[in-house]
Amino acid sequence: MGDNVLLKRTSAEAIRHGVAAQIIGGLLAPGTPLDETQLAAEFAVSRTPVREALRLLAASGLIDQRPHAKAIVAKPEAAELAGMFEVMRYLEALCAGYAAVAMRASEREALDALHRDMSGYVRDGDAARYTEANEVFHSAIYDGAHNAYLAEITRSTRQRVSPFRRAQFSARGRLSRSHAEHTLIVEAILRGDRAEAEAAMRDHIAIVETAYQQLNEARSTV
Repeated sequence: MGDNVLLKRTSAEAIRHGVAAQIIGGLLAPGTPLDETQLAAEFAVSRTPVREALRLLAASGLIDQRPHAKAIVAKPEAAELAGMFEVMRYLEALCAGYAAVAMRASEREALDALHRDMSGYVRDGDAARYTEANEVFHSAIYDGAHNAYLAEITRSTRQRVSPFRRAQFSARGRLSRSHAEHTLIVEAILRGDRAEAEAAMRDHIAIVETAYQQLNEARSTV
């Protein structure tokens, strides 16, 4: 009995992670309906762990669930999304400021090396690799702040806005501009300048939001 309960929990958690990865990675766009039967077939399980996984996803804000209707990938209203980005700006700025004074020498070197590697992806126009590296870049700053609770809530908020952050990399010239914004953040962190690191990160996230809005408006007029 206990083993069956554990298996169901494990299945639900695996499904939650799998669907979340598809949402965050942009494979499931905001507004996409999620069919329980289809998900059960995809993960080779019954519908019971699928329902539990969808409940967990709804609790995290990645999907919307309503009675007597299919769950859909969350598509927040403009004002709600703007609120998420506003909180994201302050959380990431706080992480960058803390990182500027708390990062160990080895962490600073690793961040600088990653930033240099990302310049190659920009040069090659490799948006996929840049997007993956961008996740690592920001995570390194969260961890470099050496405040576990701050890192936790920053990652949680980032998960909510991740599908919209990723979308902006398809805009023309966005990779090079993003990298230039990262340069200001990295330089401030390497100098140990907390105020400048916070300001550079806050500006960066504001530009990310604007880039997404412009891209979304352009798509809606097509």
